[in-house]
Amino acid sequence: MLDTLSSEIKACRICRDAPRYGVPLPDEPNPVCVLSATARIVICGQAPGIRVHNTGLPFNDPSGVRLRDWLGVDRETFYDPDKFAIVPMGFCFPGYDAHGSDLPPRRECRETWHDRVFRSMPQIELVLTIGQYAQAYHLGSRRRASMTETVSNWRDYFEPESGPSILPLPHPSWRNSSWLKKNPWFAQEVLPLLQEKVRILSS
Repeated sequence: MLDTLSSEIKACRICRDAPRYGVPLPDEPNPVCVLSATARIVICGQAPGIRVHNTGLPFNDPSGVRLRDWLGVDRETFYDPDKFAIVPMGFCFPGYDAHGSDLPPRRECRETWHDRVFRSMPQIELVLTIGQYAQAYHLGSRRRASMTETVSNWRDYFEPESGPSILPLPHPSWRNSSWLKKNPWFAQEVLPLLQEKVRILSS
């Protein structure tokens, strides 16, 4: 089932051939995601950047270096599909806006694929939501007014009465270094518990 779904996602050309929102993708689609029948952790980010688009390897950039540091895992462990699934909100690089920043993830991905993807991975025990778009999908009305407020209330989602734990995270982009300096509690309180949870679930 997962192999079939992965193949369907890889062949998706909706945003090039029949976009529902805005203009077609500026580049040839190259959907990037990692589905798994065994991983108990799923990493849910925004959308691939141009480097990930060109290599087809998720988080193959400086953000990935920081994320692996947050998780306390090496590169080999991170890319082991038996340990981590990786499902961004947009599977393809969305292009740049007028200021040269990455555009938001395409909504077509969420509408077409995400419910099917997560139904196909019922074994997931920890959902890491990186940034506002992933938090909006996975937390719904439980998300707070801002990313900072959502992340600072992480305990509300980390030990649910039912379903997988959800941990909201800021984006590991180096552009967020100032946020990390202003919010030292994140490194002091969240990362040790995150690393312990990852160690248990990926062992």
